[in-house]
Amino acid sequence: MNGNRLAHCTSPYLRQHAANPVHWHPWDAEALALARKRDQPILLSIGYSACHWCHVMAHESFEDPATAELMNRHFINIKVDREERPDLDRIYQSAHQLLTGRPGGWPLTLFLTPDDQIPFFAGTYFPRESRHGLPPFRDVLRGIAHALDDQQQMIQDQNRGLMQALRNLAPRPGPDLPDFNTAPLENARLQLARGFDETHGGFGQAPKFPLPTHLARLLHHWATTRIDGSDDPRALHIVEHSLRQMARGGFNDQLGGGFYRYSVDTQWMIPHFEKMLYDNAQLLGLYSDLAQAGGTQLFADTARATADWVIRDMQ
Repeated sequence: MNGNRLAHCTSPYLRQHAANPVHWHPWDAEALALARKRDQPILLSIGYSACHWCHVMAHESFEDPATAELMNRHFINIKVDREERPDLDRIYQSAHQLLTGRPGGWPLTLFLTPDDQIPFFAGTYFPRESRHGLPPFRDVLRGIAHALDDQQQMIQDQNRGLMQALRNLAPRPGPDLPDFNTAPLENARLQLARGFDETHGGFGQAPKFPLPTHLARLLHHWATTRIDGSDDPRALHIVEHSLRQMARGGFNDQLGGGFYRYSVDTQWMIPHFEKMLYDNAQLLGLYSDLAQAGGTQLFADTARATADWVIRDMQ
């Protein structure tokens, strides 16, 4: 079967790709059966409408006839909207992390064996030309097609290991669970403290995400220690310093209010120009909590500006 099948999908994201020269399929029984019948691997691309790099990869590669010809010749190409199929996204994001040892993201690009849809190669964005240490997407396509001819046994062995690792991630309820204690929370606190950027706040290096759930855990920990009299000013410092640096930088929209998706640099100065409601909802809560806990006026002003943006531009 040839042609692009996305024109009649319900997802606006999938319909955005209906004019691509790629022979895209939605994730359905017809596409999976075609992969088995032709014994061709599946190229699975997962993204969503508001994803900047999804649109970049689409423009660079999926709209390019030469790249599309390689994709159509060697693979059954399937597009998935992660907002329509969060179940598939969750599974394949986990598989990406196991295969690469790195967090995933969007666009998520995976190559699956045709009979069981197990991924044997995974990545996120691949550029048209080599840059940022990433290979050109067309080289990836050629390399995967070549590997399938020469490395079948290695791929099968890897797939068995991946499936066992995924099974190990599943919870195992049983009658012999240990008593609940605070050890996991304490270990989490210690790991977050080790990853804290003492100079610029936040965690890790560029690109730098706000990670509001990490900060919320530390803020809750500090509040608990205040109640029981042990007090942990270090936890409060991590939260305050991180949120202060975020609020002062370009990561925070100083004119329009609200926070961007992440910072391109470690200093929270150069934003990736995309705002997510769930990020802003969590950060709004954190800034409000700090303002109520007696923090500086900066926290109250930032919470107010973020709320104003949500109400004015998004509600």
